[in-house]
Amino acid sequence: MKQFLMAVVMAVALTPVTVIMTPSMAMAGPIDRACMASDRRARSPRLCACIQQVADQTLSRSDQRMAAKFFRDPQMAQDIRQSDNRNHETFWRKYRAFGETAAAMCS
Repeated sequence: MKQFLMAVVMAVALTPVTVIMTPSMAMAGPIDRACMASDRRARSPRLCACIQQVADQTLSRSDQRMAAKFFRDPQMAQDIRQSDNRNHETFWRKYRAFGETAAAMCS
C-alpha cells in the first residue's frame, strides 16, 4: 500500500492537469487542488486532503506552490530533480521526504 501511495503522489505530481476551481476548493491548499484536479483514479477528497495535511507539515507554502507547478509542467520536476542548483537540491530533498511521509500517513 505504501508503494501504491508513493506512486500516486509521484504520478499526481508529474501529471499535467487543468485546474477547475469549485467553491469547496477555495480553502484547499495548492497540493490538494492539484491532486483533486488530476485524472488519477486513486484520487479522492480524503486522500488529497491527507496529502495536503502532510504538505502543510513538511513543505513551506512556497515549496507547495512549486510542487503544484509540476502538474502543469512535468518536465519542471525532472529539471529540478536533476539540477545542480543548491536551492533545487534542498527543495527536492524536502519534496522526497514529503512523499515518503504522505505514503506512510495517508495509506
